[in-house]
Amino acid sequence: MRVSKEEANQNRRRLLRAAAQLFRENGIEGTGVDAITERAGMTHGSLYSQFGSKNAVAAEAILYASAGSRRKWERGAEGAGGKLTVGGIVKQYLSQSHRDAPGHGCVLAALGPDVSRQPRSTRHAFTRALEGAVNLIAGLMPEREAARREDKALAVFSTMVGALILARAVDDQTLSDRILRTSAACVTNLAANSKEY
Repeated sequence: MRVSKEEANQNRRRLLRAAAQLFRENGIEGTGVDAITERAGMTHGSLYSQFGSKNAVAAEAILYASAGSRRKWERGAEGAGGKLTVGGIVKQYLSQSHRDAPGHGCVLAALGPDVSRQPRSTRHAFTRALEGAVNLIAGLMPEREAARREDKALAVFSTMVGALILARAVDDQTLSDRILRTSAACVTNLAANSKEY
């Protein structure tokens, strides 16, 4: 039985949503096609007909998850008076709730350590997701010069990702909280300071 174009799109989104969550929870290598299709309530055939391979799913899932993170940042801004700021992004990103929900959090922090061993298509999607996050943050920086804004945004976001990875990795809750708190203060200061960093 043929499915409509809308049904096919819905199936694709279900598979991407499941894959994005599982990849962030278990890594790409730690997530099989069985787990993705089971979580999505679909068959192997539906995954392969939509994407062709697990590698293709991984690349698209990275972009899907990255777009979801951007929407979360924008929704957070709506709750804070409607203006998206670097401080607002940092507050959401380096929070205990974000740390404690890797399956729903930043795909770059969740998969960063593993992506270097993935195929070029997955690394390309990761690069595009990183560039999107950095460009968004750069657009919020006070500097006039575009290259300066981009450099500072890259430093800010790299610090945020690294802090989140470390906060999730340590087995000491007090240290984890301290990593989040001190990194948030450092990054917020860096973003607000127009002097050379």
